[in-house]
Amino acid sequence: MSQSEPTGPRYGRYVGLLGVLIAVLFVINTTLSNSHGVGGIAPGHRLAPFAVPLALGAVNGDADIATHADDGEAGKRPACAVRGPGILNVCELYEQGPVVLALFIDAGSCPRTLSEMQALAPSFPGVRFAGVALEGERVKLRALMRARSLGIPIGFDRDGALAALYDVVSCSQVNFAYPGGVVQSRPLLEVPSSATLRTRVSELVQAARARGYRTRLP
Repeated sequence: MSQSEPTGPRYGRYVGLLGVLIAVLFVINTTLSNSHGVGGIAPGHRLAPFAVPLALGAVNGDADIATHADDGEAGKRPACAVRGPGILNVCELYEQGPVVLALFIDAGSCPRTLSEMQALAPSFPGVRFAGVALEGERVKLRALMRARSLGIPIGFDRDGALAALYDVVSCSQVNFAYPGGVVQSRPLLEVPSSATLRTRVSELVQAARARGYRTRLP
């Protein structure tokens, strides 16, 4: 072994230092990460703003996810300000009450979640139930909505911008937020049973009441 080659103990020390460095970087990355966790937005953070065309409406175009005016590809107008007939605006939803928002991939690949939300909506009149299809075909989404008699608002995100914005990693992703848009709890990352969904919505209502919200809750 030449003098330029590291000895066994020295090499082991370097490996140990490398391991410590990796661990430190991991902690720093975790600490400095943004509000998005593994699948969804973390509790205590506000739902990311967006405005998308309603699936059954006449409005066309990509999702507006701008947080301020002239926000590049995100949009020319702040998403919260983009409202009107034919538009699903998440800011408008959480201004009206607690929100249960389902994001699903390929324009209706998780139809059971939407049907469960539809069935629950009459029992929770103060809660705003809504869904957004990410990409897929709008024609198929409209057919799905009509076939299942869905009355809750469903938006269409044709370019899938919300997938990254909400860190969608499963189908469906069901988000729960207080009035004002602050996330109440971790999202459901799989198709829930009716009992599970009812329990989570009930917990959202109870938590909203504890924060002083009263309007239109059963």
